[in-house]
Amino acid sequence: MTPNKFKTLIVDDEWLVRSELRLMVSEFDELTLVGEAASVDQAVSLVQETQPDVIFLDIQMPGASGFELLERTAVSARIIFITAFDQYAIRAFEVNALDYLLKPISRERLQKAVARLHTGTPTSEWQAKKVAYEDVIYVLADGSLKFIKLPLLKALTAAGNYSYILYGDKPKTLVTKTLQEWEDLLPDKYFVRIHRSAIINFEYVDRVVKCENYTHQIHLRGVQQPFVMSRRYAAKLRALLSW
Repeated sequence: MTPNKFKTLIVDDEWLVRSELRLMVSEFDELTLVGEAASVDQAVSLVQETQPDVIFLDIQMPGASGFELLERTAVSARIIFITAFDQYAIRAFEVNALDYLLKPISRERLQKAVARLHTGTPTSEWQAKKVAYEDVIYVLADGSLKFIKLPLLKALTAAGNYSYILYGDKPKTLVTKTLQEWEDLLPDKYFVRIHRSAIINFEYVDRVVKCENYTHQIHLRGVQQPFVMSRRYAAKLRALLSW
C-alpha cells in the first residue's frame, strides 16, 4: 500500500449502513476497503487478518458493543466511531478528540473525517483541561487502543515518557502518556500526586501509615504493594482525607 492509502474495515450490524458506507468509501481514492463485519466476533478475525489502518466502528451492536472490539484484540488502527445520538458516547469522543459519525452518515461529514486521517486534526475544537470522573479516556495501552473508565483507575506510576496504570483487576499496564499529562488531565478532586513518580485515586485509599523521615505509606484497596508518599505531597493528601 502507498503511504496515502488507508486499508479500511467497516464494522456495523446493520447491512444497510454497511452498504451505504461501502459505497461512500469507494468514492475516496485514499480508502481501500479490505473487509466488513456485522459483529465484534467477525471483526476480531478480520482485524487480525487484514491489519487495517482505519476502522469505521459501530458502537451499539447486539451481543457485544464496538468498545469490546478494543478489549478483545490488539487494535492500532485509527478509529472512526459510528453511533446513533448518544450524549455519553459523544462526550467521550470529544474529551479524547476522536472522530465519530452520527447515523445517518452524510457524505459531507465523512469527507471531513477522511481529511482528518491526513492531518490528525482533532474532531472537536473544544477540549477540557480536566476531564470529569465519569468520563472515559482513550489510550494506547500495551500496544493496542483501550478505553479507560476513570472510576476503575486506581493508581499511575511514571515510566519515562510513558506510565504504568493499575486499572480494575488487570495487571500493571504500560500506556503512552506521561505522568504530567495524566496530572493535567485527571480531576484533582479524586486523583492526587503523592510522589514525583506516582498518582493515586484517593477513592481507593484504605489507610495511611506514618513512617520515618516524614514519609508515609499509602495502602490502596485491591493493591498489594503500598505506595510511598513524600513529605512534599503529604499536606495536600491530608487536606483531602482529613487525617
